[in-house]
Amino acid sequence: MKQAALGVALAVTVSLTGCQSNQTSTANQPLSSASVSMPEQAFATYSEQFIERLWKNNPEWSLWAGYGQYDHVLTIPNAESRAKDLSNTQTELALLATFDLDQLNQNQKTDYYLIKNLLEKNIWQHTKFKSWQWNPSSYNVAGGFAKIINSRLEDEQSKLQKVLVRLENVPAYYQAAQANIATPTLEYTQLGISQNKGAFSVFSDDLLSRAQKSTLSDSDKALFTERFHAAKQAVQGYIDFLTSLEKELVANNSARSFRIGEALYEEKFAFDIQSGYSAKQMYQKAVADKTHVTAEMVKITTLLWPKYFPEQAMPNDNNQAIAQLINHLAVKHVSADQFVPEIKRQIPELEKFVREKDLITLDADKPLVVRETPDYMRGFAGASISAPGPYDSKENTYYNVTPLDGMNAEQAESYLKEYNHWILQILNIHEAIPGHYSQLVYANKSPSLIKSILGNGAMIEGWAVYTERMMLEEGYGDFEPEMWLMYYKWNLRVICNTILDYSIQVLGMNKEEGLDLLMNGAFQERTEAEGKWRRATLSQVQLTSYFSGYREIYDLRERQKQQLGEDFNLKSFHETFLSFGSSPVKYISQLMDK
Repeated sequence: MKQAALGVALAVTVSLTGCQSNQTSTANQPLSSASVSMPEQAFATYSEQFIERLWKNNPEWSLWAGYGQYDHVLTIPNAESRAKDLSNTQTELALLATFDLDQLNQNQKTDYYLIKNLLEKNIWQHTKFKSWQWNPSSYNVAGGFAKIINSRLEDEQSKLQKVLVRLENVPAYYQAAQANIATPTLEYTQLGISQNKGAFSVFSDDLLSRAQKSTLSDSDKALFTERFHAAKQAVQGYIDFLTSLEKELVANNSARSFRIGEALYEEKFAFDIQSGYSAKQMYQKAVADKTHVTAEMVKITTLLWPKYFPEQAMPNDNNQAIAQLINHLAVKHVSADQFVPEIKRQIPELEKFVREKDLITLDADKPLVVRETPDYMRGFAGASISAPGPYDSKENTYYNVTPLDGMNAEQAESYLKEYNHWILQILNIHEAIPGHYSQLVYANKSPSLIKSILGNGAMIEGWAVYTERMMLEEGYGDFEPEMWLMYYKWNLRVICNTILDYSIQVLGMNKEEGLDLLMNGAFQERTEAEGKWRRATLSQVQLTSYFSGYREIYDLRERQKQQLGEDFNLKSFHETFLSFGSSPVKYISQLMDK
């Protein structure tokens, strides 16, 4: 998943959602004027002004946040805009440093750390990481236009007027993109080609027809047509440029390696995860957890073996036995054409279970829409959530599911065995209820706009992973051993995400070793393993966020259980935890422990 940077705004994900309130509080209630110290009031004022400057300097990001004032702006990602952004960031960091942390309340301290992390990461991206030079897929205008066009809350005239203004800079945008690219990776080049081809699903004849049938003036309609065709030509020109570049990279074997190495990896891990552990320490924890989870799977396999193989002795090789049982069970799955409909069918069942068990309050006014993944988003993840930003929280949250019509019969069968009867339910818990969708609805109610806007990916992904186990612990699936076996298989995937990512980026793991880890060590189907390898070549650190966040959340809950004893209430824990927005878990832990 890609996240918006302070400078060139990229396609954003669930971590860029937020809340509607911009009040600052010491816990979960707004401060009264009588209880606010001068430094606290000064920081509250600064926070509001920081957000205003953030949106003004990053209009693309403000669009995804639903701010609304700069939706018509498309920044040209050239050297001038980067220099301006770097200067703004350094100025902002100096202003932040004028506050004395000891004079701020606990909640404001976490906001301070989040702002500081964002600013320092942006400087690091500009001056050291420099992905704008080697990631051609970061340049794609389709998402922003689609966000405007698909709005449910704006009238047609307003949307088309924004699109008209925004279209003007598309040719210059792609000219700057071409000028920026130097020593790209082959993998990002290929992704840039495929995703920009998907842009034509946004710049479609339907959009042009809508403009011509609208109440735009005749002159604006003519200008819209002119800019529309120029934009399409610019997109195609970029695709042609990347296609030629791809051939050159292959012919000359001149592509940059997708491996970033230990030093950059540790730095990126610190910025992205904000865990308190180093990347190496988290890798070591994952290796230990893999051993533990595999042992639990051996116990369940031993229990179930006589049920499914009554006349066959269980193999002495435990991994072989687990794999054989999983393979036997995995044939229970929906047909390829029913994959998306089945996901839609399961959502109400999850809602019913959560309400009956009183695990968390669900907001019936915040719609979840299951849709096929838009073309311009495909090629990275098979399922994802696109959530509204802090200023348009009433917009739909989309559960993006990629249909299987692009796979042949063998690929589809492998994919469906991976997302079998049991695991498909766990996937829906993770992505929808009470996972990502529920957490992001709560993030819109956080008392701190900073915490919601600067959402931490490890907390967001970690919450989704935590809910998988929590739901089974509370009886989802009726404690069926088969469900627990498949859950552990799924949990191994989370663990191995961390092992795989670190091993690829730092330890030099090759594809054969990676597939062996996923297929033989985590019992994944080849199609899934191939997809994960591809994803690991197109991201760094993000795959570790699932395990990192999950471990910290689960450990916090167990600690709270011990501290509160009989006073511990699971629903209260969940709602208190989520009330702090999408903050790093280490900061939420500090707030809850107090």
